[in-house]
Amino acid sequence: MALLTRRNGREQLPMSVFDRFFNDPFFIEMPAIARVEEGTLPLDVSENDTHVIVRASLPGFQKDNIDVEVHDGVLSINARQEEEKEETGERFYRKERSTTAMSRRVALPSAVMEKDALADFKDGVLTLRLPKSQKEQPRKIRIG
Repeated sequence: MALLTRRNGREQLPMSVFDRFFNDPFFIEMPAIARVEEGTLPLDVSENDTHVIVRASLPGFQKDNIDVEVHDGVLSINARQEEEKEETGERFYRKERSTTAMSRRVALPSAVMEKDALADFKDGVLTLRLPKSQKEQPRKIRIG
């Protein structure tokens, strides 16, 4: 088995399995327009005939620390919580709960009416009910 190959008079190592794997089109950078979904916030997106429903898990957050926006069919959820300073006389060996931030941007499956959206936050779950735009609603067509 040859460890070196010659190309254009120069010796080169053969392409490794990892190089071939990461040169796969799946891993190639996509344009910014195609990258709508990002973040670490787990959520479920579903729809029925009249609404798009989004449920996002935000345990430990207060509703005042959550921002929700819908713009041009893209839902953005941002949540940030700062550590509460408390003097306890303790010496910490590990302190990982100082600041928590979660965010997510996701394209919605249907056009929605942002102004009529409803949001509820209970038991660490943010539930959004976004009414679908009337122009996106399916219409029955009567056959004459």
